[in-house]
Amino acid sequence: MIEEKKSFISWPILAMMSFVTVIGFDDIIYNFANQGLGVITSWLILLLLYVIPYSLMVGQLGSVFNHEGGGLTSWVRGTSGDRLGYFTAWTYWAASIPYVVDTANAVVVGFGWLINGNDSMEDKMSNSMFALLTFCVFLAFIFLQRHFKKSLEVLSTLGGGAMFIMAILFVFMTFASLFMPNGHIETQPMNLGAVIPKFDLHYLTTIGLLIYAINGAELVAPFVTRMRKPQREFPKAMIMLTVMTIFLTVFGSFSLGVFFNAHHLPNNLKMNGSYYAFQRLGEFFHLGNTLMYVFAVTQIIYMCALLAVLLDAMTRMLISDTGKQFMPKKLTKLNDDGLPINGYILTTALSAFILLLGVFLPEMNDIFNWLLNLNGIISPGVTCWIFYAFIKIRLDSRKFQSDYIFIKNDRMAVFVGAWCLVVTIIATLFGILPQDAAYGSSLFWHELIINVVGIVVLIGLGFIMPALAKREREKAV
Repeated sequence: MIEEKKSFISWPILAMMSFVTVIGFDDIIYNFANQGLGVITSWLILLLLYVIPYSLMVGQLGSVFNHEGGGLTSWVRGTSGDRLGYFTAWTYWAASIPYVVDTANAVVVGFGWLINGNDSMEDKMSNSMFALLTFCVFLAFIFLQRHFKKSLEVLSTLGGGAMFIMAILFVFMTFASLFMPNGHIETQPMNLGAVIPKFDLHYLTTIGLLIYAINGAELVAPFVTRMRKPQREFPKAMIMLTVMTIFLTVFGSFSLGVFFNAHHLPNNLKMNGSYYAFQRLGEFFHLGNTLMYVFAVTQIIYMCALLAVLLDAMTRMLISDTGKQFMPKKLTKLNDDGLPINGYILTTALSAFILLLGVFLPEMNDIFNWLLNLNGIISPGVTCWIFYAFIKIRLDSRKFQSDYIFIKNDRMAVFVGAWCLVVTIIATLFGILPQDAAYGSSLFWHELIINVVGIVVLIGLGFIMPALAKREREKAV
């Protein structure tokens, strides 16, 4: 016990660790493309009524299950048994498939900007070539996994820090530009009406991507037990996290409204918006493409490192954090180097399947947007497990004791947990409807069909694996 208390983690440090996992510059771009300046109001509502309770809930879950590392799978397993724990691990892994493919996509786009200095790759390259290059990037990191994993973990930390600095730099330089003689705001009129979103069906389809942008606080939940006084310090860390996130999302979105007309946004803003933003900022300050190139290098380093770490972490989590009775032995087998090679093969095969689903979309931009929106469906769906587990521990609070408690009254805690769960379920269901295609168009129905097919295959395989494992055991008898 004395050994554990030797070093404590301070609440400001925990807040900074959380911030890196929660929000990034691309997240601001994606949601600005969906809602324009109205996203400012959406960020404020979501952060105050959803992110704060969500973050504090994962703090209590991390405290309750600290002996198991505080992972999402162990939270559900601890409250509802091994079978549901396995299925949580599977859905968490399945949600990572579109994420890693999207990350590989971003690497290809980054190299396109680095080589061409503009968005011309979109016109020069076919959809099939884009998908093939994405898959090649993916395969390269599978093969390099053994040699570069540790160094890339360091690079991902450096890349994440550099990305945060670039985002802050963009905000401050944008505000500085407004005080210069030729400074102006592209979005007109810039008034209160401009920041009020239009609450319609399209708005409902975009909530999932907002939640996708801000989830990730569960990754720091295990650290709550390393705080000196978690009951007092953990809420401080989460409030600091929320303040920093509000600053970056609100002022970042406003800054984008300075360089882009929020009422007439480019169709390819999600794919190229980050590069357009730094390109326009550089042009304003007579720096040419310098800022854009710096951002492109930062983006490539960060995304490459993230891809390598994700590929290893998601595959190992699936095969090591699930009951052996639910997975075929071939998938859980490690090679001589301790690598889950068959798990990598399954990950690669499903990633190829996701790429194949999108390759028949009309344009490269449609592929990028569809993959991103698929993340906005599956990722919030997995987040539902967090609120489910929290409700379970508060319905039996005597059994699940913890050093940190979010809301001492159990009924109120269950109500808040249910609120977050309902919001997340609604966001997940509406997210299935395509966001970037006109309702009823051929593109709309194409994307809707592949959304459903992708979800059914990724999640449905989770039901098949236990049957395969059972059949394998029966054959061995």
